[in-house]
Amino acid sequence: MGSGWGATLWLIATALFIVSTTMGSLNYITTVLNLRTRGMTMGRLPLTVWVLFITAILGLLSFPVLFAAAVMLLLDRHLGTSFFTPYLVVSDKHIPHEGGNPILWQHLFWFLAHPEVYIAILPSMGITSEVLATNARKPIFGYRMMVASIAAIAFLSFIVWGHHMFVSGMNPMLGTAFMTTTLLIAVPSAIKTFNWLTTLWGGNLRFTTAMLFAIGFVSTFVTGGLTGVFLGNPPIDIQLHGGTYFVVAHFHFVMGVSAVFGLFAGVYHWFPKMFGRMMNEKLGKLHFWLTFIGVYFVFFPMHYLGFLGVPRRYYAFDQYEFIPQLLVNNINVVISIAAFLVGAAQLLFVLNFIWSAFKGPKADRNPWKANTLEWQAPSPPPHGNWGEELPVVYRWPYDYSVPGAPEDFIPQTVPPTAARVRGDGGDGGQQR
Repeated sequence: MGSGWGATLWLIATALFIVSTTMGSLNYITTVLNLRTRGMTMGRLPLTVWVLFITAILGLLSFPVLFAAAVMLLLDRHLGTSFFTPYLVVSDKHIPHEGGNPILWQHLFWFLAHPEVYIAILPSMGITSEVLATNARKPIFGYRMMVASIAAIAFLSFIVWGHHMFVSGMNPMLGTAFMTTTLLIAVPSAIKTFNWLTTLWGGNLRFTTAMLFAIGFVSTFVTGGLTGVFLGNPPIDIQLHGGTYFVVAHFHFVMGVSAVFGLFAGVYHWFPKMFGRMMNEKLGKLHFWLTFIGVYFVFFPMHYLGFLGVPRRYYAFDQYEFIPQLLVNNINVVISIAAFLVGAAQLLFVLNFIWSAFKGPKADRNPWKANTLEWQAPSPPPHGNWGEELPVVYRWPYDYSVPGAPEDFIPQTVPPTAARVRGDGGDGGQQR
């Protein structure tokens, strides 16, 4: 971003972005709380809506902190305040400009930036939950625990920011507190992973492209999450996070790959609803496998580079005698080739997206046989989605493979009826 006016314009842009994000968060929260259709209680919300709702709360509470930090830094730069500036040196002379602490900037930045990690990943978690349940033809396992774990992750994300600052000279006692909360956040994450795997277990799985990307999300999220346990401990983090490729691998598995896999799953899943046409499944699956294999070849070797002590942000490593040059160079060649492969695979997605939007086969209103409300609207939806009359919700969004039901899905708009369930042993019917 440079210095001088470059840094100033960056700070102004950050402040404007935060204002717009805060307004957007208020919009999401108000919409979910006040504009649900009749019968849509909070306990009947799809998990995708739950994560967007909680993500909006995260943005509303965390972004204003960085807004304050950006304004204070602008004041330091232009009005002579000392929020972050400990002193100034001009021509080898110390200028009276004291009292600030640059570590304060780190605290304010990371107080936003760690919730921002979950602002980026939570929507993909919701999309993955929706896609897995739809294509496993099973109810999502532990709906209430999924919602509770999402809320727990959101809460804990506000009290773990210090693990990004273990190498800043933090007091070891404070570091221990942040280590505890960091490791604690693994519990709700593990609950979600367990629920996803249990949803898949014994399901009538349909391996659509969206399903493959959702399963890929679970894979990369677990891989990246396990390495987070290493980095949550200060003695290990100081060695690995302070400047090696290990943290690059961890961060990009979770944030770069998992978040994007969830977005791809969402695009392939809701494309028929958005455009009224189907995407090409063969091209989609080729896109998935090239991307999935490629990203593991890109980021998995970086863990080994991190253990070797290979520093990040360096263009060459020939000044370090402890680094085996030939081995590291060969690994970097493999990583580079895999990165080009992953980049080329995205061209398949772009081609598939554009071609399918205009020439893809016409889609039915509900091609995936899903339950949530959007699949009851025409494809693509008209203005207002449903016209003058809004749908009424009678059930939760994951009534798949209900015993005694005529089909393996029951949309949320279908009222419960008294029906005889086979093998119930009684003369009366059972509500389904």
